[in-house]
Amino acid sequence: MNWISNYVRPTINSLFSRREVPENLWTKCPECGTMLFHRELAEAHNVCSSCDHHMAFTPRERFNALFDGGVYVEVAVPEVTADPLGFKDQKKYPDRMKAAQKKTGERDAMLVVEGEIGRTPIVAAAQDFSFMGGSMGMYVGNAIIAGAERAIELKRPFVLFSAAGGARMQEGILSLMQMPRTTVAVEMLKEANLPYIVVLTHPTTGGVTASYAMLGDVQIAEPNALIGFAGARVIEQTIREKLPEGFQRSEYLLDHGMLDRVTHRKDMRDELITICRMLMGLPAPVAGDLPKPEAAPTTPALEDASKEATQE
Repeated sequence: MNWISNYVRPTINSLFSRREVPENLWTKCPECGTMLFHRELAEAHNVCSSCDHHMAFTPRERFNALFDGGVYVEVAVPEVTADPLGFKDQKKYPDRMKAAQKKTGERDAMLVVEGEIGRTPIVAAAQDFSFMGGSMGMYVGNAIIAGAERAIELKRPFVLFSAAGGARMQEGILSLMQMPRTTVAVEMLKEANLPYIVVLTHPTTGGVTASYAMLGDVQIAEPNALIGFAGARVIEQTIREKLPEGFQRSEYLLDHGMLDRVTHRKDMRDELITICRMLMGLPAPVAGDLPKPEAAPTTPALEDASKEATQE
């Protein structure tokens, strides 16, 4: 037995060798470049502690932070034709869908749920920008209609979080048809005298802003969110003028009457509770009486439904 090679050398190597650190422990802020520890970033709802930049927030992360006890039940959305146009560019459309589903763990770019926020029952929908840029296809149209119909059935407010790059080109005209379809769904809510509240997140562009994203009874946006129809460069080339600083950002749109509020993500839950209760004619919540998402008791109905969804 060689004492130096079998004991001394491994001991020295263990002392001086570089330890492997998991790559997912730190996230770099795309705005200021600050390295943020993953736990602190999650506690801050994906908001940079240095520059206050609002990073991407998946629908499930958003709903876990929004609903009482993080408990909600998914609303069923009708299935759509997998590849209605037989579209193919560098990849086949079904292959792109499978890759996006594997990446996000979701069926499509929108998730519709029901639950309670501050003991106020609502129906909510949120787009996932990481799923093919949150593009609006037939499934997204079906999801909004399903959410609106569920809100009407239960007589609840409908809250929608938008995040999209526009229509889904792989579905062509069928994608553009979702603009009038979702507009009809919004009109159904208004005829039922139910609030429709839109929260515009970064980015919300294209056909989405030409339909359901700008039709809310109350329009709220997260700070510094990009909101618009056409891109700034396209507009400059069309009008042949230089656009003002901050054009198409939420603060600029608020100053020019396109939005009602610009609300920080940490204040969004309380803001939505107040607005929903006010528009539904419910008494104002008592200070300190609202359950937090991580500590709220769950109602038996929601708890049972959540268990069934998990088992499935």
